[in-house]
Amino acid sequence: MSQTDRSNTAAGVAFEIAAAFGALPQVEAVASAGSRTLGMGDHASDLDLYIYLCGEIPLAKRTEIATARAVWAEVDNHTWEPGDEWVEAGSGLAVDIMFRHTEWIQDQLERVLRRHQASIGYSTCLWHNIRTSHALHDPGGWLAALQRFADQPYPEPLRQAIVDKNHPILRRNLSSYTHQIERAASRGDRVSINHRVTAFLASYFDILFALNRQPHPGEKRLLTFARERCDKKPEGMESGIGALLDQVGADGKQAAEICRFLVDSLDRMLKDEGLLPGR
Repeated sequence: MSQTDRSNTAAGVAFEIAAAFGALPQVEAVASAGSRTLGMGDHASDLDLYIYLCGEIPLAKRTEIATARAVWAEVDNHTWEPGDEWVEAGSGLAVDIMFRHTEWIQDQLERVLRRHQASIGYSTCLWHNIRTSHALHDPGGWLAALQRFADQPYPEPLRQAIVDKNHPILRRNLSSYTHQIERAASRGDRVSINHRVTAFLASYFDILFALNRQPHPGEKRLLTFARERCDKKPEGMESGIGALLDQVGADGKQAAEICRFLVDSLDRMLKDEGLLPGR
């Protein structure tokens, strides 16, 4: 394969960008992750690259790297994680660069793996991200050491913490998602129904992956991940989620009832695992 051909492949682009950032003294490591790294990407998938920093890269240098490669670039985006995005001039490949300080990501892993702290939805996404990352530049072995730390069994206290934080807001609390969906449906507020169903599913999947001792893979292809990686799946889960999403697109009148069905089925498995005793 010629140099030009390699530059037009996702792997070749990743290698070149990693080399450009890896030459900077502020960069500890560069990794790829996401659907392309997992072999699940398609023509529309971004190339997700993570730059791990021990110091700030001057914005002018980041702009120089992006504009030298891009037909269109957006530098210093702070919408989610700090990052740069661009479209490669040669291949049209969309590149998404995320900048993380080494101390921050180390603390995020310790939060779940040592302190066993849950979130409302997506508790273990960063753990999954580190475990599935592919190192492109790691001269000092920092990323390799972090991945060794991440390569450990699912902590049992973390499973329980995720259930304890996410389960009550599925339907038990007065302000639970199910109750909010019911009230929104009574008002015919489909925008609110959509918002609360999305939040319901975020907590539902957080619990499901914890139940199966699987780090949460993120926002995309959740049913595919659950089908392939979760041995414990609540009865009627896929059909129930499909019906729930259909309700969002209709009038939503049955959405709360479908949520109750999904939680009932999930509860039976949680009780069997001892994660929901006496509830």
